[in-house]
Amino acid sequence: MDFSEVLRRRRMIRHYSDRPLAPDVVERVLASALRAPSAGFSQGWAFLALTDPADRARFWPFVPTRVEQTPTMQDAPLVVVPLAHKAAYLARYAEPDKGWEDRAEARWPAPYWYIDTGMAALLMLLTAVDEGLGACFFGIMPEHLQPFREEFGVPEEYAPIGGITVGYRADDVPAQNPRTAQRRRDPAEVIHRGSWGRHA
Repeated sequence: MDFSEVLRRRRMIRHYSDRPLAPDVVERVLASALRAPSAGFSQGWAFLALTDPADRARFWPFVPTRVEQTPTMQDAPLVVVPLAHKAAYLARYAEPDKGWEDRAEARWPAPYWYIDTGMAALLMLLTAVDEGLGACFFGIMPEHLQPFREEFGVPEEYAPIGGITVGYRADDVPAQNPRTAQRRRDPAEVIHRGSWGRHA
C-alpha cells in the first residue's frame, strides 16, 4: 500500500471480528515499533504483547470504560501496551559522548521517553493499516495503572502510555461520524509559516 494511502486510511477502529492474526503479521506489527526514532538511540521502551485469549481477558478489567462503550474491542486478537522507560534516557545522556555529568531530569526540555514511545506506538498503528488491519490507541486511567502493573509483573520504572488493539475490522464497523471530517482542522489554521500567525 502506498504510504499516502496508509495515512488516508488510518483511523481508530474500535470494532473487530474475532478472526485470528497470522503469527508473522503480529511480528511485523511489533517489529515496526523498533524503527521509531529515540533520543540518543536510547530506545527507552518496552512492549507488552498479549495474544493469548486468557492474557487478553486479564487485561480488559483495567480499561472498563473501553469495555463498556465498545465491547467488541475485546475481540481484537492483539493487544499491545507500550511502556516508556525514563531511566534509560537519563542513563544514556549521562554517558561520556553526551556530556551530561548527572541524570537530572530537569535538563530535558520535554519527556522524550514518552514522545519516543508514542512514536513507536504510531508506527504500529500505521503498520496495522499497511497489513489491511484496523487498530486503536487508547488510554489506561491512572487508578488502573498500578493494578495493571501488578497483574502483568511490569516493573515500576516502566510507565504504560496506553494500549493498542490490532485486528480485522468487524463487517459492521459504523461509518465514521460526519462531524469528524467537519472538525478536522484546515492546514492553513494550524501551520504557521515563518512566524506565528502567518499562514501563506
